[in-house]
Amino acid sequence: MPTTPQQAAQHAELIATFRRAEAEAAHKFGLIKAAAAKGPKAIQMAVETADKAAKRRDAYAKKLAALKVDLKG
Repeated sequence: MPTTPQQAAQHAELIATFRRAEAEAAHKFGLIKAAAAKGPKAIQMAVETADKAAKRRDAYAKKLAALKVDLKG
């Protein structure tokens, strides 16, 4: 766990960023369903956007794991 107030603030900021990335990824995956009615090109663009959002989310999760920050607790 953080030992200084500065580290605590940095962890909190990283956790907040992760939470936003997590919500964004979930939203983007939801857009794939909406794009289904618009055709294959729209679906492909939605899938690519969702994949990028998931990669961002996973990158933040990896950083938090390296800091031994538990997101489940």
